[in-house]
This record gives sequence, C-alpha cells and structure tokens, in this order.
Amino acid sequence: MLNIAVLVSGGGTNLQALIDAGERGELQNGRICCVISGNPQAYALERAKRHGIKTAVVARKSFASSKEFDLALLKELESCKADLIILAGFMSILGGELISKYENKIINVHPSLIPAFCGRGFYGLKVHQAVLDYGAKVTGATVHFVNSIPDGGAIILQKAVAVESGDTPETLQKRVMEQAEWQLLPKAVSLFCQGRLKIEGREVYLK
Repeated sequence: MLNIAVLVSGGGTNLQALIDAGERGELQNGRICCVISGNPQAYALERAKRHGIKTAVVARKSFASSKEFDLALLKELESCKADLIILAGFMSILGGELISKYENKIINVHPSLIPAFCGRGFYGLKVHQAVLDYGAKVTGATVHFVNSIPDGGAIILQKAVAVESGDTPETLQKRVMEQAEWQLLPKAVSLFCQGRLKIEGREVYLK
C-alpha cells in the first residue's frame, strides 16, 4: 500500500475527489496519508480533518527563502513516508531538490489540454478566462508528472471538455472539474499505485 501526500492551497475539490475515490475502493494499493497546505486558511484542511487524514501547513511566506520552504516540505513528506505526491491546486512552485528527490513520483492536475493554456501564470480561473478569450471550442484537463518546467512533465491522462456558448470562467471551470479533473486524477493515482505507469522520455505507457 503506497502512501499518498496531497499538497493543496485552496478549497480542495480535487482532494475531495481523491478522498471519495479512496472510500469507494478506487485508489487501488494507495491511501492518502497526509494533506499539506500552503495556506493555513485553506478549506481543503477541513475536508481532510473530516475524514481523519493527518494535516500540516507549510506556507511559503513563513520562510525566508525557497530553499528553506522546500526543506520544510521535505520534512513533512518524509515524516509521513510519502511514496507519491499529488499537487491538487497547490499554488507554490516546487524547488529542484524536492523534484529531484521525488522524480516521477509527483503528479499534477491542470485544467486545460496541455500544451495549450499552461505554464507559469496559468492557474485557476485565469486558465478558463484565457480559453474563452481565445475563442477555443474545446478545453479539458491534463494529469501529468511534475518536472522543473511548470506544467512541462510527461502527460499521463487527458480528457476534452466542450466550451459552450455563454460560458463564463466559473461555469467552464465547474464543467472541466466535473467532467474531467475529478475523473482523471483518481484514475491516474490508482494506476501509479498499481505500478501500471511506465515512462519513456515524454511518453507514459500503461502496463
């Protein structure tokens, strides 16, 4: 059974999708061991506590440097013996040392079809606003491994979602979460925990 650490900063809707999947028995060979928030006020912490999951707060602004922040994160991850790290709306960029230590063991969910509308500065409603401003007809979500380039790691799963006439960033965000993010993330996590993901360069294969 692999230990899963979930890093959050906000409401925790993707965390809830993982918790629900775990309680339905869909996270095969994996369990959420801890939830670490970059924001002490994040509602995601309440979601974790309701389900008896250990929580911790590691806020970037509490540390003088990014290196100290990374070391504090590493300490928390090591204390819960994390085998897999999930970025579920975590708003801080991870440093190179942490990414290197957990190479191909960090997974992020992004609310667009990478490589479109991704990278530094594309997060939350900003992604969906950019999709609407561009006039795209299709958007979606991507689950990928994390490397040193924001949203630049190997893609695990993607799902397309239609952009509808009259959409606002809020309505589009809700549809992308419901139709793609909440389905893809638990599936990718379960595949990882079962040892069914094989990475070759930029390609991720199912075993």
